Amino acid sequence: MTEADETLAESLAARLKLRPAVARILVARGFVTPEAIAKFLGPRLGELRPPAGMADLELVLGRLQLALSERQKIGVFGDYDVDGVTSAAVLTLGLRAFGAPVIPRVAARQSGYGLPPEIVDAFADAGCSLIVTGDCGTSDVAALRRARERGLDVVVIDHHQVPSGERLAFGMINPHQPEDRFPFKGLASCGIAFYLMAALRSRLSATTFDPRELLDLVAIGTIGDLVPLVDENRILVAAGLKVLSGRRRPGIRALAALAHLEDAPFTADDVSFRMAPRLNAAGRLGDAQLALDLLLAATDAEAARLGERIDDVNRERQRIQEQVWLEATVEAERWADAPAIVVGGQGWHHGVVGIIAARLVDRFGKPAVVVGFDGDSGRGSARTTGGVNLYESLASTSAHLLRFGGHAGAAGLSVAVDRFAPFRDDFLAEVGRLTASRSAPVLEVDALVELEDVNVAFAEELQRLGPYGAGNREPLLALRGLLTEETRILGKGHLHLAVTTDAGRGEAIAFNMAEQDPGRGATIDLLACLEVDTFRGARRSRLRVRHLWRQQAEAAGTSPLAGLGSNGIAADLSFE
Repeated sequence: MTEADETLAESLAARLKLRPAVARILVARGFVTPEAIAKFLGPRLGELRPPAGMADLELVLGRLQLALSERQKIGVFGDYDVDGVTSAAVLTLGLRAFGAPVIPRVAARQSGYGLPPEIVDAFADAGCSLIVTGDCGTSDVAALRRARERGLDVVVIDHHQVPSGERLAFGMINPHQPEDRFPFKGLASCGIAFYLMAALRSRLSATTFDPRELLDLVAIGTIGDLVPLVDENRILVAAGLKVLSGRRRPGIRALAALAHLEDAPFTADDVSFRMAPRLNAAGRLGDAQLALDLLLAATDAEAARLGERIDDVNRERQRIQEQVWLEATVEAERWADAPAIVVGGQGWHHGVVGIIAARLVDRFGKPAVVVGFDGDSGRGSARTTGGVNLYESLASTSAHLLRFGGHAGAAGLSVAVDRFAPFRDDFLAEVGRLTASRSAPVLEVDALVELEDVNVAFAEELQRLGPYGAGNREPLLALRGLLTEETRILGKGHLHLAVTTDAGRGEAIAFNMAEQDPGRGATIDLLACLEVDTFRGARRSRLRVRHLWRQQAEAAGTSPLAGLGSNGIAADLSFE
């Protein structure tokens, strides 16, 4: 941070009554006027841009209006991940509120992602005249052809990349269509579904239904799908977390109870790590219909019963995931020096490969592809780090793939065993080309702070910069020279630390870092995020550790925080 930036940050901190560290973070992220900061810290639904410019919106609204006027039965179909499930829930609840008879369904992982022809047949046999998809349908050519054969119209609500070729859907609302003029291209499918329901309410001049009631589902789907939490997504998630915190929906109350989330307001982390994984678990190992039924549950008793079933599936998912993780990390170490991590294994459950890919990205700081093989073919997931567009990278290697789809930040693929090695070679070459001019990953440290300044008030002020996620990362704080008063291992490999300095004491949690336990009496440096931890009604500040280094001479390596500037910015703070 330059001297001019530092002066500006101090001025803004005084004017807006912010801590200097928080003002520095805002200035470093490009918010340099009181007006811009106020808008960022207080996102409002009134700032959502209207849907004008969304391709096919008027066509789709007209078709839905016809269906409602004629009481046509509508089949709603979502993909099996959390965006697909929440999209289906938003569409189902919205259309039912307008009086439509709706049959809601979601994909089964064993049948592959997307809309299959047999589901089209099932909807037709059930008397549906219209199918509305959520988070799928864009590339489902066979199913769209079957719908035409059966006389059904299909409206596609999706955000995945649009391939070239014949247009088969009756209408498609997808920001990636060439003719789409809506200025923000990062909406998740559940966000697009929300826009559609809000536009339909305006078209019908309906007053008995408020689409804002659906924002809890939009927040879950948007956070869970790893789309950038900026612009419209930031507004939708901020508002959605407030609705979510009201716990008005029986399914949400059941999820909160299972995740041991008390009455405190929900955060994006609560959704990312404690709610979305449970909803995703149903689709990963079993039937995602279970997750959709939970979100649509009308009573607490029904929601509790469905929630318990989901929690059982989630525990099994955790067991399978840890086994695959152990095997995948051994294989990944062989490719630690490659531009990306591309690994596969026979018997790796395809329901957990996306989680494993995300964890490998965190561990190695580079894109990762993980494929689970079952005999001669396998299905995989890809996750990425900054600057590598997965959809484009997979498209460049598609000659080796049976199928692929997704978006820039997350994608899925299918590949034959005998094509996996050539695919890996070409994918590594493509990522290497994209990243050739870049240096080693750099840790963007936001502030150097003292332990005595770490408290609930500071954590709450940082929370105003949220919700955090892709495009708006959580601030990373550096703390130096902490003494470990106590360390202990929690759960499956988590490390808890009580740390002190001459002027303060604090608590820290390091998830999946038990092997780095420095022991009692060690002097350590930390990079951590600051959060409010609520336990039995008591609120306290807690550091969530991202990196840990020992200062002792006998320890391997040297802490890179030694040369960190007082403002917490170090352009050369890189890690391998």
